[in-house]
Amino acid sequence: MGDTLEFNEIYQEVKGSWNDGRLRFSKQNVVYKSSKTGKVDSIPAGELSLAQWRRVCLGHGIKLSTSTGHIYKYDGFRDTDFEKISDFFKANYSVELTEKDMCVKGWNWGTAKFSGPLLSFDVNDITAFEVPLSNVSQCATGKNEVTLEFHQNDDAEVSLMEVRFYVPPSQADERQDPVEAFAQNVLSKADVIQATGDAVCIFKELQCLTPRGRYDIRIYPTFLHLHGKTFDYKIPYTTVLRLFLLPHKDQRQMFFVISLDPPIKQGQTRYHFLILLFSKEENISLSLNMSEDDVERRFEGKLSKNMSGSLYELVSRVMKALVNRKITVPGNFQGHSGAQCITCSYKATSGLLYPLERGFIYVHKPPVHLRFEEISCVNFARGTTTTRSFDFEIETKQGNQYTFSNIEREEYDKLFDFVNAKKLNIKNRGFKEGMKGKIDEYSDSDEDKHDAYLERMKAEGKIREEGNDSDDSDSGSDESFNPGEEDDDIAEEYDSKASASDSSDEGEGSEDDSPKKKQKVEKPKVVKEKKERKPRKEKKQKDKGGPKRPMSAYMLWLNSSRERIKSENPGISVTEISKKAGEMWRQLGKDEKEEWDTKAGEAKRQYDIAKKEYRESGGGDSSISKREAKKSAGKKDDKKRKSSGVDKERERGGGNESFKSREFIETSESSSDSDHKSKSKKKKKKKEESEEEEEEEEAASTPASSEEESD
Repeated sequence: MGDTLEFNEIYQEVKGSWNDGRLRFSKQNVVYKSSKTGKVDSIPAGELSLAQWRRVCLGHGIKLSTSTGHIYKYDGFRDTDFEKISDFFKANYSVELTEKDMCVKGWNWGTAKFSGPLLSFDVNDITAFEVPLSNVSQCATGKNEVTLEFHQNDDAEVSLMEVRFYVPPSQADERQDPVEAFAQNVLSKADVIQATGDAVCIFKELQCLTPRGRYDIRIYPTFLHLHGKTFDYKIPYTTVLRLFLLPHKDQRQMFFVISLDPPIKQGQTRYHFLILLFSKEENISLSLNMSEDDVERRFEGKLSKNMSGSLYELVSRVMKALVNRKITVPGNFQGHSGAQCITCSYKATSGLLYPLERGFIYVHKPPVHLRFEEISCVNFARGTTTTRSFDFEIETKQGNQYTFSNIEREEYDKLFDFVNAKKLNIKNRGFKEGMKGKIDEYSDSDEDKHDAYLERMKAEGKIREEGNDSDDSDSGSDESFNPGEEDDDIAEEYDSKASASDSSDEGEGSEDDSPKKKQKVEKPKVVKEKKERKPRKEKKQKDKGGPKRPMSAYMLWLNSSRERIKSENPGISVTEISKKAGEMWRQLGKDEKEEWDTKAGEAKRQYDIAKKEYRESGGGDSSISKREAKKSAGKKDDKKRKSSGVDKERERGGGNESFKSREFIETSESSSDSDHKSKSKKKKKKKEESEEEEEEEEAASTPASSEEESD
């Protein structure tokens, strides 16, 4: 048998909700770690006094009792686990694991027994059910009744609100009422907040960010009382999970964060974190409302009766002594500006992200705390709005994703090195390089080898000096997203790789430039000769005097069927008539189409005869002569333009700008006339082209004839 026994998916009941976790039995202690909160319960092996194996709703469970009066219950074991756990307990703890049966009769009368923090209801000396008295929030008494009210858990699907016990009158001891005795036993172990006695100390008008407002904080031995103008909150110390002391980026303020489970409630709002904001310059003197002997006996030197110093230091010292938990502060991380946090945005609200030794915490709206052990992977993403920032994404093992955006690009190297040093999985480069080291799964997420809070108090001045030195560093230039890569592919202005600029003549006057500027190569301007545009090919012009082209078989059929289509489809448009006619033409049979094909063929023969007669009579020659005349006129205009250009160049070459020769005046007048003629020709060409396009569109809309289909 090994030195340890480990079990996964072991459940612990917390105020009506089952929380899973890991349980480990070792020779020194029994350790249980909750997967939800990361809270660790450690039971020394020497304190174990009783171990019971019971059949419960989630299979089998173990009930452990200690010599200090605490009771721990863990469920989710299998029937086969009994033998190896029993042998381990005998060999290492000298405690026998006994089997304990539960009563399943369903009777509602029996005996109520108080055993430590549990109220056990037995039927025939067999336990029917147990009520943890720490879950009781209120206890009320009646004539012969005792009513227990319970704390509510938001994670529980079904919550037990209250239980009523009927206590029959007893004639044995008339001096003590059995109802009052029952209630006193419940209240002695119940988590009932009663403001009996005076507060240990009071802090006046503290600024609270969550819940927002100014509150008087009254410190009682078992709970914390927040008294504001509108709301009051009573927070038992048993609900405090962690304490954080975080320096603000401006180095003038401090955040004190209290993590709560279960959270404090105000209507439908739940506050899982209590965040206080202090100024470093605010100092006070504090006197505890206790005698010096009581302070020494209760706090064992952690506090003294009279204390003075910064307000945030005194509040954190008092809370640490009463809650008996370490204060978590930022570790060795330092950002680009020397601060121990990173400015970013979460859910469209700006805040500060603190990389801790065992997790991340974001303040302040909404506060988020993520432990490394619940992080699946992280991702560095390019910013969506600008290249000057990037996004830091965290994905948990439960599938939740947290995106911290608008982080300055200068923070990339620092944050990447921090994540890499903590061996977190980085999604950008794959999962193989991350999580190389073995992590103690049963260690507390806030336990460090050294007390970082005390180290911070001792070296606060040194950290402040380092932060001031790093503030003087210059900011980086606007480069690409990854600061490790340089943009070598961008050539400088006077680099040998860079191309010569067009404005090379601007810097000729400066002869005493740097050597880089002397390497600049001056290239003469190359004047490109203007190429003469080729004349456009003239389209065939329509001969208006010639015979009209014959219609196809489809057009002949359409002209005869147009009126019939209109009558059958009243209100039909012109475009819809053509669509409808095309469909009807395709549905016609070969016999029907042959009739129109013969008519189209007859019309084609008549057109050929008429065209032949027209050409024999000389009708087509006139159009050919007109085309030739237009071509010759165009050539003349080109010659005139060239001659005018030569004259203008001669005039520029001469020194006298006011003198103009007679030839220049004549050519300029002729060029203006030619320009006027060319404009009129362009208008005529546009008209002729539009007419030809109309004819082509008419031919394109005509479906193929039956002869083409047969081919």
